[in-house]
Amino acid sequence: MTKTIIEPITLNIEVPAFPGGLWPINPTLITSESDVVLVDTGMPGSESMIATELEKRGLSIGQLTKIILSHQDIDHVGSLARLLEINPNIEVFSHELDRPYIEGKQPLIKDLPGPLADQFEEGYTAPSVPFIKGTLADGEELDIAGGLIVIHTPGHTEGHISLYHPAAKTLIAADAMIIRGPKLQGPNPMQTPDLDKAYQSLTKFAAFDIKRVVCYHGGVYESETLNEEIAQIVANGPVK
Repeated sequence: MTKTIIEPITLNIEVPAFPGGLWPINPTLITSESDVVLVDTGMPGSESMIATELEKRGLSIGQLTKIILSHQDIDHVGSLARLLEINPNIEVFSHELDRPYIEGKQPLIKDLPGPLADQFEEGYTAPSVPFIKGTLADGEELDIAGGLIVIHTPGHTEGHISLYHPAAKTLIAADAMIIRGPKLQGPNPMQTPDLDKAYQSLTKFAAFDIKRVVCYHGGVYESETLNEEIAQIVANGPVK
């Protein structure tokens, strides 16, 4: 039986305007006996980096069975259309509130900051036909990797979701939280339209025994006192 592995893959996006010229982002890869699941798809043009990361693990885009989209932001859905062109058999899931934006029926709600907008927005296209296999509901347990629980965490977008894997005590937070340096923090205030709602969403994590968090911006944070640390983040409120 194949062991379930939940790990971030790092995509180093070339952004000349950024210090060092690179912007790392971290989709999550979940591999199990029956599935190869990608949580989020990077910026437009990330499919070659995704393919490289899969190849390092003896996998390919053709072996992806599912894509779960945490929300509609372009750095999370940017390469979706291209991945579906390469492998049209991938089943795609999202929360219903972000689905029309992801499918291109409505424009994405956020504009990228200046240098990123100039570089990426013209290269983004939504899939040309409705593609989402299913919409995800708060508390739903997905038959993936022995059970993956959906946590609706609105605020960053209305349809933002996080995912919890009980067996691994791992939370895939997406953009509900970020890691800056050594510190776990709440969501990025500059990119979170409803910050109060986003911090209220963090209180849902108290229902789960969390020892490891995967953040899209920052990678992995591990601690035996993670629940207490998240409660403190909520109590302190947004970073000023």
